[in-house]
Amino acid sequence: MKNLPLITVIIPVYNIMEYLPRCVHSITAQTYDHLEILLVDDGSTDGTAELADQLAKEDRRIRVFHKKNGGSSSARNVGIHLMKGEYVGFVDSDDYIEPDMYEKLWQGMERTGAFIAQVGRDEIDEQGNLLPDLCTPPSEEKLYSAEEFLQELLLHRGDCSFCTKLFRRELFANRLFPEGRLNEDFHLLIQMLADGKEILSLPDLGYHVFYRMGSNSRRKDKNDFSRVFADSVSNADMAADIVEKTFPALREVAFRFGVFQRLEYLLHVPIPMMTRENGTYVEIVRYLRKHWFHIMRNRILTKKNKAYATVFAVMPRMIRILHRKWKRIDE
Repeated sequence: MKNLPLITVIIPVYNIMEYLPRCVHSITAQTYDHLEILLVDDGSTDGTAELADQLAKEDRRIRVFHKKNGGSSSARNVGIHLMKGEYVGFVDSDDYIEPDMYEKLWQGMERTGAFIAQVGRDEIDEQGNLLPDLCTPPSEEKLYSAEEFLQELLLHRGDCSFCTKLFRRELFANRLFPEGRLNEDFHLLIQMLADGKEILSLPDLGYHVFYRMGSNSRRKDKNDFSRVFADSVSNADMAADIVEKTFPALREVAFRFGVFQRLEYLLHVPIPMMTRENGTYVEIVRYLRKHWFHIMRNRILTKKNKAYATVFAVMPRMIRILHRKWKRIDE
């Protein structure tokens, strides 16, 4: 395959000694072998940096870069700056992929002219249990327009993960992942969709997510409050702006998405943080009150969504206290 285009695979690496070899070996074993594999060590402190260097000695396609800790997006951005491939993919260091994933993605893009292609994924927990599907792949190959795919994302049916996808390099011209934020894949993907490029979705299962508690945005403790909820609200507003400028037919879908993300925030924010000092909380409640009539008229929001929007607009803190008591009664 030496005459085929080069695919760059970027892997952010941080304190992941136990699982990094499985991840890397699943990539070096790809049937599409014209790859460069960039391991970006994000300031590991447990020996992972040395392990990455050792893995690079096993395969000359692997290059390792060491940097100060800055988060997954920061590490991915280093890889984007250094990549040489015409195509680029991303794999998280605790996950692993099927041997033919990149071959199938590349073949699909060549066949259809799509700028992005994706495969299906599953999630496996630390006990080896298969978790419920978050995103159901199509039963057969489907080519989405940018507007169709954005609609799927806004209806919580689409997969925004960069790890299940292969991208043409030009999509990253003057674009990087937002650093210091979560929900970063959605943030960057909807900007790419504004270019109007088609996305190919394959029915094949190619990516395996290892659900490791404490990794990235997964919470170690139920009382922790991840900033992903506030970032998701910001991303919903950005999506609404993109829709207004580029895909006006999706206005009601985008509005529904913004309401839904705000309700998610209010359902998860710790009750002690529901105060006037929390600007995000105050703005969300104000938004629900201001747009209540629009929420009631929206045809996509469910009756349950509208009921939550109503009670949160009227007595947000009280409904959370009652909600917590109801949960205890049900347990």
